[in-house]
Amino acid sequence: MTVRSILDTKGHQIMTVEPDAKMSAAIKLLGEKKIGAVLVMNQSRLEGILSERDIVRVLGERGAGVLEEPVSSVMTRKVVTCKDTDTVSAIMEMMTTGKFRHLPVIDNGKVVGLISIGDIVKWRVREYETEQEALRDYIKTA
Repeated sequence: MTVRSILDTKGHQIMTVEPDAKMSAAIKLLGEKKIGAVLVMNQSRLEGILSERDIVRVLGERGAGVLEEPVSSVMTRKVVTCKDTDTVSAIMEMMTTGKFRHLPVIDNGKVVGLISIGDIVKWRVREYETEQEALRDYIKTA
């Protein structure tokens, strides 16, 4: 199975903020949308990613004053991405090795989606349930 399969199921919508947006605005967006990361984009160019981990880390280091700083001062700049043709097992390995939970999906240089570890878990559970149902049906008809 490929990343495209997950995106076709979950959708291609992504939440973004601009690099000069205040941290407080980005945090508010994360809370309102109940998401764990937001892409930092300048027009259509990916410049970074801001995750809950980034926020917790910087709050611990610099305190609440960071809420008035721009997202660009906190975001992860080295963003690992994947293609929509990558396999689910390949991106699971990337996420495990890199210790991150969100992966922007790029197609022809354009961001076309965002895959989270939660999306992968949902997909895998659905895959296992489908297999179990097929096995039950096979046993019933054998």
